[in-house]
Amino acid sequence: MNLEGIIPYKEEDAEKYNRLRWWPGLTFGDILDKAADVYPEKEAIVDDTERLTYAELREKTDRLAIGLMDLGIQPLDRVLLQLPNWHEFVVAYFALQKIGAIPVILIARYRQYEINHLARLSGAAAWIVAETFKKTDFLPIIKDVVAENPRIKNVIITRGEPRKGYQNLEALIHNAERNESNRHRLAVCRPDPMEVAHMGPTGGTTGLPKIAPRTHNAVLCKAEYSARACEISHETVCLIVAPAAHDLPFANGICTTIFACGELVMMNQTDPESICRIIQTEKIDTVIWVPTMTYRVVNYERLKDFDLGSLKRIHAGAGVSTPELIHDAVDKLGCAYLSGYGGTEGMQTLTRTHSDMDTICRTIGKPTCPYDTYKVIDSEGNVLPPNAPGELVVKGPSMFTGYYNMPEENAKVFTEDGFFRTGDLAMIDETGYITLSGRLKDMIKRGGESIFAPEIEKLISGHTDVALVAVVGMPDPEMGERICAYIEPAEGAVLTFDQIIGYLKDQGASVLQYPERIEFTAKMPLTPAGKINKRAIREDIAEKLKSSGKAR
Repeated sequence: MNLEGIIPYKEEDAEKYNRLRWWPGLTFGDILDKAADVYPEKEAIVDDTERLTYAELREKTDRLAIGLMDLGIQPLDRVLLQLPNWHEFVVAYFALQKIGAIPVILIARYRQYEINHLARLSGAAAWIVAETFKKTDFLPIIKDVVAENPRIKNVIITRGEPRKGYQNLEALIHNAERNESNRHRLAVCRPDPMEVAHMGPTGGTTGLPKIAPRTHNAVLCKAEYSARACEISHETVCLIVAPAAHDLPFANGICTTIFACGELVMMNQTDPESICRIIQTEKIDTVIWVPTMTYRVVNYERLKDFDLGSLKRIHAGAGVSTPELIHDAVDKLGCAYLSGYGGTEGMQTLTRTHSDMDTICRTIGKPTCPYDTYKVIDSEGNVLPPNAPGELVVKGPSMFTGYYNMPEENAKVFTEDGFFRTGDLAMIDETGYITLSGRLKDMIKRGGESIFAPEIEKLISGHTDVALVAVVGMPDPEMGERICAYIEPAEGAVLTFDQIIGYLKDQGASVLQYPERIEFTAKMPLTPAGKINKRAIREDIAEKLKSSGKAR
């Protein structure tokens, strides 16, 4: 079945990827069934409430899939999936796959502003969401979003009380029967591997998240070769700490581990004590996270109180791992450190366990899938020789074919020969290893989150007392970058930090969009052309941080 708004693979590319078996020809439901058939008694997933074997994970997944069918959710229906690092995230994801519905994966920290946008853009018909998570009560958020999006017919509450007008995920699982008739219904719903498996929101030049549709074949191609590059196997015990909805832990942790029949351990705490304790208790051998997590662990004052001898490898991406951090991790934790790069669109590079320290510190590795093509081009689209800087572009069986329902954007982000423009400046050496040198996009990388500065500027500029605003990333040793806003108040106005944050809250902005530092200035620095001079602002905040001893 075809979904309007999806760009199909070129016929010659699809024929090649299938003929050479670069695409596995499997669905997500297939790989879960295969794992449960081969390792039924093996632990598949552990979180704060459950320990499930692969047989139990399949049982729970199938029951939920049957319950979702009984609600009337159809193949190709888009379903918002917004859960934290709970086993229910995995159960719900695979249940939707079993019936051919399409999860639209949202991070738990999204609020009305982003959720409304993604619900409209995707045309979502249902929403699987937590009732509460940490300090957030999602019920008021749900009420607001459903009022704005009448297409959402079913809201499925997870870990909550039964409520009128909403479905309950636990009840759907409990009430469904996994009998022969219902298993046949599931078999009939099995999607084609060429169909869209899920939609992943991603940042970019438009600010508000775009949606990258990913087929079963493309995602599982990426999962297979990422597993091989990271040496993940059926013996792996992989810790998921970063939000499961992010591409790094999702594609390289959840997908690769289940593809390889390994074990997932999911947690939501990000403090170093909790992380060290669970590594010790669960005998974790693989962690896939952002450099911020590495920083917290290696600088934890009680690190030596824990036995972390099981840890074999750290796969760090979605941010810069400094040479100092990498050396600290290897020295203090005694494990391999793999530096990586990737994106929701499908690209993935990684250093290897056999890479020398210089390569790990200097590069983002080489492609995990040997059949993806990476090249560097100049502003005219010409391919550059090794070690020459230019824009990194990618094409191959792991990659997507374009953003959902965004023809104008797609015209900008693909070259004439079908390569995706990553927006990153890079060099590729003679051996295929890639070094990043900058970003074309105005993005802030905060603890692995990609935050689009102009969108925050747009929100703040709506305040009647703001004349000019500029948002930049300021260097931070723990998070990589933090959000800093420079604001020139309107004439006669007096603004405070709390007023700006309060205004953003009133606009429904997520915490990801809150500046962590605001500099109020009487006169915004401008370029000779009259544009805000962000280079001067970055230099100014860097100097302020240096003077206060907070710069890295």
